[in-house]
Amino acid sequence: MGLGHAMLIQRGHLFGWCPVGMACGIALFFGLKFEPSVTLIVSIGALGVLMAIVARRMSELTSPIFVLAAMIALGFVLAGWRAHSVAGPVLDWRYYGPVEGRIVGMDRSASDAVRLTLDHVKLDHVAPADTPTRVRISLHGDSALGVAPEPGLRVMTTAHLGPPGGPVEPGGFDFQRHAWFAELGSVGYTRVPLVAISVAEFDLRQTIFRIRMGVSAHVQDALPGDVGGFAAAVTTGDRSGISQDALEDLRASNTAHLLAISGLHMGLLSGFVFGLLRLLFALISHVALHWPARKLAALGALIAAAVYLALSGGNVATERAFVMVAVALCAILVNRRAISLRAVAMAAIIVLTLRPEALMGPGFQMSFAATTALVAVFGWIRNMEWTLGPKWLQPVVGVVISSAVAGLATAPIGAAHFNTMAHYGLIANLASVPLMGVLVIPAAVLALVLAPVGLDIIGLWLMGAGLRWILWVADTVSGLDGAQGYVAGPSAVVLPLIAMGMLFVILWQGRARFAGVVPVILGLALWQAGSRPHVLIADTGGLVGLMTEDGRALSRPKGAGFVARNWLENDGEGIDQATAAKRWDSAHLVQIIHLSGKRAAAGFTGCTKGEIVVSNTDLTDADDMPCLVLTPTLLRRTGAIAIVGDADKLRIRTARDIAGDRMWSGWTKSSAPEIGFGSLQLQQLVKKK
Repeated sequence: MGLGHAMLIQRGHLFGWCPVGMACGIALFFGLKFEPSVTLIVSIGALGVLMAIVARRMSELTSPIFVLAAMIALGFVLAGWRAHSVAGPVLDWRYYGPVEGRIVGMDRSASDAVRLTLDHVKLDHVAPADTPTRVRISLHGDSALGVAPEPGLRVMTTAHLGPPGGPVEPGGFDFQRHAWFAELGSVGYTRVPLVAISVAEFDLRQTIFRIRMGVSAHVQDALPGDVGGFAAAVTTGDRSGISQDALEDLRASNTAHLLAISGLHMGLLSGFVFGLLRLLFALISHVALHWPARKLAALGALIAAAVYLALSGGNVATERAFVMVAVALCAILVNRRAISLRAVAMAAIIVLTLRPEALMGPGFQMSFAATTALVAVFGWIRNMEWTLGPKWLQPVVGVVISSAVAGLATAPIGAAHFNTMAHYGLIANLASVPLMGVLVIPAAVLALVLAPVGLDIIGLWLMGAGLRWILWVADTVSGLDGAQGYVAGPSAVVLPLIAMGMLFVILWQGRARFAGVVPVILGLALWQAGSRPHVLIADTGGLVGLMTEDGRALSRPKGAGFVARNWLENDGEGIDQATAAKRWDSAHLVQIIHLSGKRAAAGFTGCTKGEIVVSNTDLTDADDMPCLVLTPTLLRRTGAIAIVGDADKLRIRTARDIAGDRMWSGWTKSSAPEIGFGSLQLQQLVKKK
């Protein structure tokens, strides 16, 4: 069979490749190590338009190639436009002083501290042109004694602020990029009580925010404890009421996705409303006979989904879920199949157009991986005319297949981003997910309907009963031996290989689709064969990690906890920082001296050639020492450092090497320093056995 015949078979199935092309263009933009100029972005856009015009004049064999090129160009241009549209000032120094702003976001940090996001910010002695659009501060210590945070309230405090941190290791999660697109120009903390400057002003977005937090407080009053926190998360997106222990149980049992208002919740809500309206319309004979009841039900479900979007705060995950549901419901309105790969592709195009940066996050990747896999598998079952057993057993078999397919599709992505695998996740999901659709979501709708007459407690009680069961399942499953496994982080090429391979299997028509298995196997093999850096050095100089025969050894038992946790997770180790610090005296390849604190720096007497000295304070005579000295001044220009490779060929990589000089990078404007030695010179640092 020739290429021409193979392309003819693809007719009617090529639309699914459009978002793939867009994703490639977006990934190309974010993968650059330099900031493309506006001229370059416009030129690529013009080239894309030219490709689209040429595609219309080409044959059916070659036209898809030009369309794909146009979609790649479109993705690149959209990412560039989005990056410039959210541009704002970023603090590039440490600030301590008065901070004033309006509360536009409230959540909790990983350390369980309340965090506030402020806009309309004012900083002392900082010009408005240099003041970040938004800042985020965590409340610690005596800050709880101040005014209670309220949505839209303008407050003032005294806070420590700094620029968003870079990757904790070269190639790691880039918080600077994440903060750029969230318009966060600075992050920090305060131990000083909040002071109210003025009452909340009327603003539609802030009014919705206040309604959200009011509903969350009402739900948590009716359902105290983790059950109420879970219910508030499901209904309003506010996760601040659920404890860290409950969160850990949910993560270890692979049911943490039930907390996020994502495709599952939006689909269950709209599906329930759609079915309920269809039933009500069927009971009214005139409506059933003379009105387009199915389309009216779809319209009602769309309105309900939009209300849910507003009530939940409209974060990225919920927006993505709403787009997917809206595409399906609009397909019903125009007499198209609601659930198909074409609908999934359209939803992906809309999401990538609105938020191109979402492609780089686990939320987008996992939700579209699960949705695409589910639609494809059930489409194959439908085309093969397979039955799922007797009618009474079909719902159960459907849930089992859905959970298994979604779990398999998202497992590599979850493992790559979070370095964990829930071995009993399928069991936990089979025991929990059906209850979300049968009880929790319908009970939430019932509570909303009964709220105007003050009887919402009935719906909330039923909702709480279902959530108690889910929390019990999570606690039980997470307590099983070997419930959670740990996986080392893969290299940057692994996930793209697996994704492209699986997309080829799903989207390509004909037997050649099974060629997509090859890149999947290659990606998994590269993951398995990958190695972790021998040495990791934090960008503050506050922590060093050395790889030993027993695993990663850390230079400090506490301090820089976020960095330590990420290093150990990326190594695939489920231990704490204190345990890793006990390995520090073990044998390792590179001889490193770590100086922590001014006292240690003051007592440092010198080093010899072949050693590396890392200090979290600057050393006055660093340039005169015979060894390599890494100080905060140097590390601010390089970012975190890793020493990688084999014992015979070690090399240094910096976060700046990997991330490049992008508008969100925040590196010191001066050029990156020369480290002072390459692979050959580095061999002198290898400890002689």
